[in-house]
Amino acid sequence: MLIRLGYVAISRNLDLTTSSTYSYTNFSKDNNYEKLDRIIKSNLSALKKVLLYNVKNSIHFYRMSSKLIPLVTHPKVNFNYTSNYKKHYKELSKIIKDNNLRVDFHPDQFTILNSINDSVVSDSIDNLIYHYNLLDMMDIKRKVIILHVGSGALGKDESIKRFINNFNTLPLYLKESIVLENDDKVFDASDVISICKILHIPMVLDIHHDRCNPSNFSYEDIFNTWDITPKIHYSTPKSKLKNEFRSHNEYIDVDEFIEFINSIKHLNFDIDIMLEAKGKDDALFKLVSDLKLKTNYEFIDESSFRVE
Repeated sequence: MLIRLGYVAISRNLDLTTSSTYSYTNFSKDNNYEKLDRIIKSNLSALKKVLLYNVKNSIHFYRMSSKLIPLVTHPKVNFNYTSNYKKHYKELSKIIKDNNLRVDFHPDQFTILNSINDSVVSDSIDNLIYHYNLLDMMDIKRKVIILHVGSGALGKDESIKRFINNFNTLPLYLKESIVLENDDKVFDASDVISICKILHIPMVLDIHHDRCNPSNFSYEDIFNTWDITPKIHYSTPKSKLKNEFRSHNEYIDVDEFIEFINSIKHLNFDIDIMLEAKGKDDALFKLVSDLKLKTNYEFIDESSFRVE
């Protein structure tokens, strides 16, 4: 069983961001497209540095920021975010391909495909198209865009029906990119695996969300939804206190992590695990250090190991 660890968006060890923003309020004062262009180029250049940093540190799995291109779906801001930045996308694509990196996106909580508000659904589809286009411009063959089921308005059953109905209206290229994740309040893992089986799409199991919103499910069923290596989201709660349990900790509790690995290793699936710790890459390196002290896992490099 080969396990690769990844982290989300920000490197704690690099003094840069891939998520510089530009609010519409500020943009609308003078329609400063030159400033917008500078911010976009800065974000894309920063992403290039993060990817090279990941390569240097043998980190093969990474979630890119959704905020790479500010104002990209705003109806009153018009610019070509694909062709204008082809040079940058080509450079990113080369790093990803040459080093066999796995990258994906997880749009924010405002991407709600099953909203009861038609305009929210329309905006959500626009946002999905944006994420798809970025992956396409980077020439990512297996595109992964992770979503939650979304709204629970009018009850869980009706919300699931809305999600399925709206999903079925999407163009095929978006359908083939969407991956569903269980959430920490409404749609548990058993709900999501049922939807994924109906729609024939993969499921990301979020272990922390399952601890907050538990259900009965089969790991094997979830892993078998994938046509590539399954991925899992993993984090440790901020504390055991009820009002802090849903929040993410800076780091990963190594003993709980080992217990989790022990619970799935008999399945003998290779797994990519996205660490959603606030410590980002520092949390990844600390977990690896802790695992080396506490286990006999065979480490392949700084973020990958085998478990027998």
